[in-house]
Amino acid sequence: MKNLVKNLSTPLIEEFASQLRGKVVMPKDNDYNETRKVYNGMIDKHPGMFAMCVDVADVIASVNFGRDNNLLIAVRGGGHNGGGLGLCDGGIVIDLSGIKFIRVDISNNTVRVGGGNLWGEVDHATHPFGLAVPAGIISTTGVGGLTLGGGVGHLSRKYGLTIDNLLEADMVLADGTFVTVSANQNTNLFWAIRGGGGNFGIVTSFKFQAHKVKTVFGGPTLWPIEKTEEIMQWYHKFLNNSPDELNGFIATMVIPGAPFPEHLHNKHFCGIVWCYTGDMDKAKEAFKPILEMNPLFEHVGEMPYPSIQTLFDGLLPHGYQWYWRADFFTELGPELRAQHLKFGSNIPTPLSQMHLYPISGAASRVGAEETPWAYRDAKYAGVIVGVDPNSKNADKITGWCKDYWEALHPYSSGGAYSNFMMDEGQDRVKASYKHNYERLTKIKTKYDPTNLFRVNQNIKPIE
Repeated sequence: MKNLVKNLSTPLIEEFASQLRGKVVMPKDNDYNETRKVYNGMIDKHPGMFAMCVDVADVIASVNFGRDNNLLIAVRGGGHNGGGLGLCDGGIVIDLSGIKFIRVDISNNTVRVGGGNLWGEVDHATHPFGLAVPAGIISTTGVGGLTLGGGVGHLSRKYGLTIDNLLEADMVLADGTFVTVSANQNTNLFWAIRGGGGNFGIVTSFKFQAHKVKTVFGGPTLWPIEKTEEIMQWYHKFLNNSPDELNGFIATMVIPGAPFPEHLHNKHFCGIVWCYTGDMDKAKEAFKPILEMNPLFEHVGEMPYPSIQTLFDGLLPHGYQWYWRADFFTELGPELRAQHLKFGSNIPTPLSQMHLYPISGAASRVGAEETPWAYRDAKYAGVIVGVDPNSKNADKITGWCKDYWEALHPYSSGGAYSNFMMDEGQDRVKASYKHNYERLTKIKTKYDPTNLFRVNQNIKPIE
């Protein structure tokens, strides 16, 4: 049988392990079960081997070993992928968590980051310089996975997606060679990795443009779930006519408990989490129209940027059960709003929720062919997540999530943000890259003709 580490001889494995500065973890090792855990506790894969890399040389050796022995290869950075695509059964996982370094260059406001870093570590390093890189809403997310898929977050309307701020990357390719990609070198590869995922090689280092963001004004506002249709209609018009400095993602959700006040616990809400990056002296004026909508609860104010990035870390720790479904949306019409009210009123567990992240502002002003991220004309990247700490509720949260998605999908743009997708098949991958898929397949064919890197939202080479 192909792709199984167990078919390799012990001397061969030992020889490989001797080539690494990092360590090899095998199923017989005491730390194997801990090592194979990822953010989504619903994922239960059993790799044949982990190569715990600490530098580029380790990655090159691991790629060569996997390729030469016909092993299935998965690549893991932060381990946040919803579908568990940082793991595989029977093959080798090339783990980048030991490749961590951050260097801020204040001469040009750039930051170079290791392939194994988490975004909270980046924020910690950039914040003392009054800088930030646009990236997500959870600080425990890995830099690599979020960046390669696109990168939607609190700063998207002001500074674009994470990929719009990527300046350069170092990569190990399927043949074991090492390259640097940027707007001036290996330009096809540079285009492909800005949204095309891990299909083209393993990124060991990223260089980002950072921006002057130290303090933001933001936080959550909540309305009773019965007001969902009214608030969504207002939100769509208000946000899309607001300056880029104001960002806010809208949600249907249940308040699970602390740190929210007790009278809100276990009740269903339509919520918006805001982030304003403009002049702090003008923040209260900017929030006047929001507060005039009379939220039942609001907790908005001035805070350091890393604080808004960690706002939900405590509610969503490592190891809970997760099931994700996603789509892009251009409008929030009456039929769509009615479905959000219906399913938002029947959220099955306190942490399950739906989010719509805005793609307007700066993120919308990048051409649809400038990066693989094809849906620049969409107003929102939507995601429905079933979440619960108890594995007994896996079917419940999965069923609600699928039903919610099926009700919304007819009103969608057709594809989804790849970082929000499970392992959903080739048609969904094609739909999510739309007119850019053909170019991606050509680049894939050139750099990975055997599809060595296929445990991902896979772009298949031309046969």
